[in-house]
Amino acid sequence: MSNNLFEIVEEPIEINAIIKKVERREAGAITTFIGTVREWTRGKQTIYLEYQAYIPMAVKMLAKIGEEIGEKWPDTKIGITHRIGRLDISEIAVAIAVSSPHRKAAYEANEYAIERIKQIVPIWKKEHWSDGETWIGDQLENVPYESGRPNVKDVE
Repeated sequence: MSNNLFEIVEEPIEINAIIKKVERREAGAITTFIGTVREWTRGKQTIYLEYQAYIPMAVKMLAKIGEEIGEKWPDTKIGITHRIGRLDISEIAVAIAVSSPHRKAAYEANEYAIERIKQIVPIWKKEHWSDGETWIGDQLENVPYESGRPNVKDVE
């Protein structure tokens, strides 16, 4: 298992490995966020999701989120892993672990991280439904792709 705090991976995410990355003697709290593939979205049945990423920029942006968190919550340590490829229902798409001396900072930093991931990290998903499929324009789901799929130029 890699010791990198910020990763894009193709294999299933092992949450305990991410927790181990942020464990430290001075931390009295570790929070985790696990984002999984849900079956129903806005009344449509999802069969599976497919994630793609502009990997070098995605890793860079995850590290930027880590830096932002370090500024806002100075005594925290964060690890973020996002999976790409095909994910079936209930599989882990993203996992975040934050350690800090006290729980409040760990909770706040963890929530901040997932919101920032959706705002700035170039990761795209294709939803495969029981009645069709479509690329979701961004992780906030408010920018459609006219061409039907993402393009790395969309993030440059």
